[in-house]
Amino acid sequence: MNALRIALAVETRKAVGSRVVPWTSGILLVGVAALTGGLLAAADAGDERVLARLGPLAGEDGWTLLVGTATQILAAGGFGACGILIAWLYGREFSDRTIAGLFALPVRRSAVAVGKLLVYLAWAAAMAIALTVILSLTGIASGLNTSDPENAAQLFRIPLLTLLTASLAVPAGWVASLARSTLAGIAATIVLLIVAQVSALLGASVWIPLVAPALWAIAPDTVPWPALLAVLTIPIAFGGVTTHTWARMQLDR
Repeated sequence: MNALRIALAVETRKAVGSRVVPWTSGILLVGVAALTGGLLAAADAGDERVLARLGPLAGEDGWTLLVGTATQILAAGGFGACGILIAWLYGREFSDRTIAGLFALPVRRSAVAVGKLLVYLAWAAAMAIALTVILSLTGIASGLNTSDPENAAQLFRIPLLTLLTASLAVPAGWVASLARSTLAGIAATIVLLIVAQVSALLGASVWIPLVAPALWAIAPDTVPWPALLAVLTIPIAFGGVTTHTWARMQLDR
């Protein structure tokens, strides 16, 4: 346990002192808020192209439209940001050529791998809170009614979707570790995103963890809670295999 605390403290310092984490966070927060606000403004102005892309949401208004639009953006764009970050967290040791130094440390490499995952999950939780706050402010700035608790309560879909999306990106960390390359992890993120989007368009089952959050973002009533909970099997399984990969890692391979 002491080794894990040390690894977590070191990985936290690395993340806080890096440029990748603040840039990724800023782009995610500003991007989701700006795109959501822009689409709401265009829909309010009656832009036919935007209304056509919104699909069933085109007939909604208020917080329902804001949250529905934000979740669709977050399901795709958020996945990309999460995949890039976790691929960097694991792949940076190889690109920065610091991996050899980890073999000389008294802290086990498996503890280092778990520390990286915990830092990533903490970042995802912070993004979940920040996105909820920023989108709340976006709605208020757009003149939405804040006295309607039923509509405003829909904002709680944002943190849940953020955490589920972050969970789905964990395999990118394993690929980055296995290939010893940040770019490989980013490539895996792109592939997973394409598979998820195509599967959703083809009507894949809501019980497939990879597509459940995206389907839930489009039509919450069609996805049962157990299907969303099944998404947690992804970070558990791939977090485990990533830890195993780091524990058995060798310098000459």
